[in-house]
Amino acid sequence: MDPDGSYPIAGIYGFGRGMIRRSAVAGREMAATQLFRIRAGQFIYSRLKSFEGAYAIVSPEVDGYFVSNEFPTFDLHREQLEPGFLGWYFKQDRVWHQLASDGKGIGARRERLHPRRLLDHAIPLPPLDQQRRIVAKLDGAALQLTTMGRSADAARAELEATMEVAFRKVVAGAPRVAMGGIAPIVRRPVELEANGVYAELGARSFGKGLFKKPDVIGGELTWQKLFRIHCGDIVFSNIKAWEGAFAVAKAEHHGKVGSHRYLTCVVDTERTTPDFLWYFLQSDEGLGQVQTASPGSADRNRTLSQKKLAAISVPLPSLDAQLWFDALREKAGAVQVGQREVAAELGHLIPALMDQAFG
Repeated sequence: MDPDGSYPIAGIYGFGRGMIRRSAVAGREMAATQLFRIRAGQFIYSRLKSFEGAYAIVSPEVDGYFVSNEFPTFDLHREQLEPGFLGWYFKQDRVWHQLASDGKGIGARRERLHPRRLLDHAIPLPPLDQQRRIVAKLDGAALQLTTMGRSADAARAELEATMEVAFRKVVAGAPRVAMGGIAPIVRRPVELEANGVYAELGARSFGKGLFKKPDVIGGELTWQKLFRIHCGDIVFSNIKAWEGAFAVAKAEHHGKVGSHRYLTCVVDTERTTPDFLWYFLQSDEGLGQVQTASPGSADRNRTLSQKKLAAISVPLPSLDAQLWFDALREKAGAVQVGQREVAAELGHLIPALMDQAFG
């Protein structure tokens, strides 16, 4: 290592996702006294993260980069082995698990994989022409998935932009009302029974909905209080609302409970709809008001004030306009669900092809 030298550093993503390209580091800033230069087409792995699929073929964009001795690197006998074939072989989780299962029990995940053990691992090795056909097939499928994923992302962004434009048109010139006037906080305390089993819910951040927590037993609760949730409630986490941790309770959530850290707002459905109100509160303007209503500096100290929540100013167009917008969102959501289902089906394609090639 030259203290005045500059060394671009490479790493390896887990789960067979390839190489990481990091910024150059000056020699004097590194504790290591020795680094190793890697070349495109070599095989490389992480001793410490092998159990989670940190194997890769060195890609051209990191050719000439450097790694520490924690990343053993191998040249390939190219007259016998196609680099892409080996790369795809080591994308299989069953291979990672097999190499990690060295008889050391639960500690095996924390054991560094020694190169000798890797070199003792037997792999299927068909003729080069067949290896190349397998690689071409898998590369083609991966490219197709990537292309479809990008198209889906573009379509999703276009849908979201369309919804934002439609929303702005709906609320343009609409009167404003206080949140407490159309969706006041309503708490439904649960009378706990010692042997009672209560299905508890939580709210994911960034508007990602409600989720089921492990059931709680009444007799095991000490200082916690539980409150009943009904379908149509807007359920807020009072410590994470500032990052979008609130959602509309659906039919499957009806009758379940939330802890005292969750607030439920009951919507006046003659004046507004829960989904319309939720969409506004998740918008830049709405979430900005929720954040203002959650004072504090540290994450878990930003508690949503009930008084300030009730004072949030929300637009109130006609109920017909809100219902039209909700229907538009429902159609857009159906399109996105269809895209996710197609993506899920295609997501099984590569594992199936790998099983066929290497099984």
